Order: sequence, then C-alpha cells, then structure tokens
Amino acid sequence: MAGGKLQLKYHCVEVVAPGSGCAAARALKGVRLLSADAPRLPLATCEQPSECKCIYRHFDDRRQGPRRDDEGAPISRPYRGPERRKRRGRRESDYT
Repeated sequence: MAGGKLQLKYHCVEVVAPGSGCAAARALKGVRLLSADAPRLPLATCEQPSECKCIYRHFDDRRQGPRRDDEGAPISRPYRGPERRKRRGRRESDYT
C-alpha cells in the first residue's frame, strides 16, 4: 500500500470522450490500457486540445466479459481444426 491506497497490479483505464470526440479519442474507444501506459489527456493528436473534455474510466483489470461459466469452469470453445493427434493416449490401457 502506497499513500494509504491499495495498488492494484492490473488497474487500467479507458479514454472516454463526451459526444463524438476527436479522431484520436474514437480510435481508443473500448481499449483498456494499464494505468502506467495510458496517454496523458488531452491526447497528443487531439484536434482541439484546449477544449478537450476526455476523461478516464477506471477498471480493476483489463479483462472484459466472463471467462468462466456460472459453476466456475472455463468457458470452452470447441476446436474446429483438423485432428492432429496421432496416438490415442500415453497409457498402456489405451492400446488394449
């Protein structure tokens, strides 16, 4: 803890521009960046830096959406490529 606040290892931010925002802000829409890697506001390529109203939206980590189902198991995505395994298994019982 530094300064009385818990430091989260993967704390991240997203740049949010009110309204349509400039092209630089629109390019970062939905992109989560580690706080240490986040660009300073206004963005360097902002079209109207003196009138910029961009803000950071804070998140505890960069992950988006569920990675596990309700029971805690990883969400499986079936492999759709060709079968590359040559043998059935490593156990003796796999060949009897």
